[in-house]
Amino acid sequence: MNTVTYVFGIAAAVLALIAIIELMRRTTLRERHAVWWIVGGVLALFVAVFPRTLTWAARLLGIAVPTNLAFFVAIALLFLVSLQYGAELTRIEDKLRVLAEHTAFLDDRVRRLEAQAGDGTRVTQDDTTAAADAEAIAGDEGPAES
Repeated sequence: MNTVTYVFGIAAAVLALIAIIELMRRTTLRERHAVWWIVGGVLALFVAVFPRTLTWAARLLGIAVPTNLAFFVAIALLFLVSLQYGAELTRIEDKLRVLAEHTAFLDDRVRRLEAQAGDGTRVTQDDTTAAADAEAIAGDEGPAES
């Protein structure tokens, strides 16, 4: 490996880590989402500083070309990031559905109360407990995760 390739690998890994840390500092990227990116950056830096470790690991695992191991590890890290984002998206969709249902119940209650207030009719006990019913339905969906 020539010196230019060696220095370029180290510089690229350090720049990637700096970018990840800067995104976390600006709160553009949350810590729980940055974990796999940091792992990848640290691995890239380690392999850039000690390039023979990639050859050693490839031989240990029976992989003929060390670059194939690097690609495999990169694909595995991207898969884990994708899996993490998929799980997060599922949680967010569930929360959004519960919030939409709750909002619909409250909106319906407000419309009925406004209609009754305009008619001059008395609000019944059933109408005053609509919000409590909506909260009970939303509460049946399970505890909210943060």
